[in-house]
Amino acid sequence: MIAHKLIEKNIGLLIVLTILVISIGGLVQIIPLYFQKSTTEPMPGVKPYSAMELAGRDIYIREGCNTCHSQMVRPFRAETERYGHYSVAGEFVYDRPFLWGSKRTGPDLHRVGGRYSNEWHYVHLMNPRDVVPESNMPAYPWLADRTLDGAEIQKKMRVLKDWAGHPYTDDEIAQAADAVNGKTEIDAVITYLQSLGIHAPKAN
Repeated sequence: MIAHKLIEKNIGLLIVLTILVISIGGLVQIIPLYFQKSTTEPMPGVKPYSAMELAGRDIYIREGCNTCHSQMVRPFRAETERYGHYSVAGEFVYDRPFLWGSKRTGPDLHRVGGRYSNEWHYVHLMNPRDVVPESNMPAYPWLADRTLDGAEIQKKMRVLKDWAGHPYTDDEIAQAADAVNGKTEIDAVITYLQSLGIHAPKAN
């Protein structure tokens, strides 16, 4: 009781002890995750993004798509019935940065891969209301006019290999420029969208 009163009256001590308790609690929750294979190893079939997928993901982030579309299906029945199996850690191993969240002006896109054709995505990005009349999503017609920079993609892949440990081969990095040269930004975004969730676990 005396110690309790002492702590309450000493603001500096209270701050130090609060930080200490929060730090211990945080470490107890975070450290074990580094040793669980389900959170540190990719799911079967999950590979680092290809040159086109990586370029599309960067454009997706640049245009702020993730501010309206989450990419994390939460483990609630209403979500799994609409989107499929809830998201699991092994699907995000090669994501830098993560695009988790719950903000949804538009639908979650983590399971959108293969649900629509490339042509549908193209029309949707050029003018969303052509395929979804009630949509409030802005159009992105300039993506069809801008071409990709192969040297920039090679540099990003090299950094991800050297600094984040992504298992890109030297051949994959060397061929990245040829894979994206002549392609437009809209092609890259569509390629990225078509890769989302294709290795998801089967819904129960």
